[in-house]
Amino acid sequence: MSTNTVPGSELSLGDFLRDRRARLSPGPGARGRRRTPGLRREEVATRAGVSVTWYTWLEQGRGGPPSDDALERIARALELDAAGREVLFLLARQRPPPLHPAAPPSVTPSLQRVLDALPTSPAYVKTPTWDIVAWNAAALAVLADYASMPVRERNVLRRLFGDPAVRASLPDWEEHARFALSVFRIDVARAGGGSEAAALVAELQSTSADFRRLWAENDVRNHGAGLKRLHHSVAGPITLEYSAFAVDGADGLSMVVFTPVTPADARAVELLLSRGPPSA
Repeated sequence: MSTNTVPGSELSLGDFLRDRRARLSPGPGARGRRRTPGLRREEVATRAGVSVTWYTWLEQGRGGPPSDDALERIARALELDAAGREVLFLLARQRPPPLHPAAPPSVTPSLQRVLDALPTSPAYVKTPTWDIVAWNAAALAVLADYASMPVRERNVLRRLFGDPAVRASLPDWEEHARFALSVFRIDVARAGGGSEAAALVAELQSTSADFRRLWAENDVRNHGAGLKRLHHSVAGPITLEYSAFAVDGADGLSMVVFTPVTPADARAVELLLSRGPPSA
C-alpha cells in the first residue's frame, strides 16, 4: 500500500497513527521504561484486536488497505474523536467514514434557535431517511403541521407518495418526486444503508406504483439548491427557493431552508403565519 496523504498536505496515515499513539498515556501499571511518550505499537494492536505485525505495517505504509471494521477498532484504540475518526478514514480509504447506524442525534436547543431565527423562511431538519425531526413556525404554516402528526407520518417520502393532498399541492410533482428519490439514495448511502431505509423502500414499493417506477430509474444526485412551486389551499401559488445544509456534529442530519422568491411569495408566507399552523 502506498503512503496515503490528505490532498494538499504532507500528513500520511503513518504520521497520523504515530502522532495519535504518542498522545495517549499508557496508564498506571505500564511495563518497562519508555524512551518515547505514549503507547507502544503492541499496546495499540492489543487494544484494537489486531496483530502487532499488521499494525506495524500499517504505520509503515505496507500491506493492503485496511477494512472499515479494522479502522473502527483502531479509532477506538487511539481514542479518536469524530474529527480524528474522519481523518483516519480519509488517509486510509480516501473517503469519509460511514455514519454510525445509530438513532439520529437529538436536535440541540442551539439548532432549534437557528430554525426559529428564520421567521419567514420555512425550514426543517431531517434524517437520512427523510423523517422530519425539527421545524420552525413558518414550516408549520406553509408546509405541514408536523407538530400534530404522529411521528411516523412526519416522513417526506411517505407524504409525497402516499398523501393525495400533498400531490395536488405540487404542480411539478413528478419532477419533485424524482428529485427527492435521487437525493434520498445518496443520503442513505452516506448513512451506510440500514434496516430502517430498507423497510421504508419496501413499504413504498408495496404501496405506490409511482414510487416503484421512479425508484427503478436508479438516479442519484446531491440535494444542492433549487425551486419548489406549491399551490397552497389558502394563500394560492407560492414559489420557494430551497437550500440544504449538513448539520455539523450530528451524523446524518441535514437542514433544509425554503426562502420566498418574490415579495408576493413573502407576503403569502406572512399571511399564513398570521393564521397559525394549518389544520391538516
